[in-house]
Amino acid sequence: MFGKILVVDDEAAIAEIIEFNLKRDGFEVELAFDGEQCLEKVKDSNFDLIILDVMMPKIDGFTVLRELRKTRHIPIIMLTAKEDEVDKILGLELGADDYVVKPFSMRELTARVKAILRRYDFETETPNSESKVIEAGDLIIDLTKYEIKKKGKVIDLTLREYELLKYLASSPGQVFSREELLDQVWDYEYYGDIRTVDVTVRRLREKIEDKDKDFKYIMTKRGVGYYFGG
Repeated sequence: MFGKILVVDDEAAIAEIIEFNLKRDGFEVELAFDGEQCLEKVKDSNFDLIILDVMMPKIDGFTVLRELRKTRHIPIIMLTAKEDEVDKILGLELGADDYVVKPFSMRELTARVKAILRRYDFETETPNSESKVIEAGDLIIDLTKYEIKKKGKVIDLTLREYELLKYLASSPGQVFSREELLDQVWDYEYYGDIRTVDVTVRRLREKIEDKDKDFKYIMTKRGVGYYFGG
């Protein structure tokens, strides 16, 4: 499962601690110390995951995230300097897969890195058997190609968005609480809160639902959670 990780943080001491611990666990690691360096490195190399600080000189983490999401689907973990709900929600809205609040334990960060890469590796494997596809109305979820299409057009989703959609669509009509979704989709003991699910649902709806009609795919069971209508 080992992969290549880009750590982006203007505090060299923090970046080097993360680098040391990830390398000890077998990962290949490169460092960048501002947003410009990050974007340049992504142009020149392929990374399996990016750990991206929010507060940086030249180009801040949110701006970098916006730029990366225009063309790249690399899993991204945001580092926030304080437990600020605005930063967390904005990062998720812009397409981050996860966030970790400073100060953090390396054990927690490493667990999140491994969980995301494990999930990503599993989902992008292409089995030798025939393709498995979930079809619901205009929506097609190809589980072997890690691809979502609506009316024949490919829809770009982050890893978390894809995972959430796949999980719900695999059990149409079954209602899942936010806590269940955190446990199953985020794939580890999650230290965040249930609003993470709400933000991801909102992003999914913006991408797969018809804007001028009632929701058809991701449905809300008031007071309980979400389910796939299809």
